[in-house]
Amino acid sequence: MFLVRLDNENRILVFASGRVQRNFIRILPVNRIKIVVSSYDSTKGHII
Repeated sequence: MFLVRLDNENRILVFASGRVQRNFIRILPVNRIKIVVSSYDSTKGHII
């Protein structure tokens, strides 16, 4: 789980997708990532 700050200063709790977990992709605090926000809860999403 990661707490991500968006460009508009909102914060979202995101989870690593299966591809990120399988390939051991490192996510550092300075990285810019792509996320998909849940349609049911706008405060949660996952990293693609």
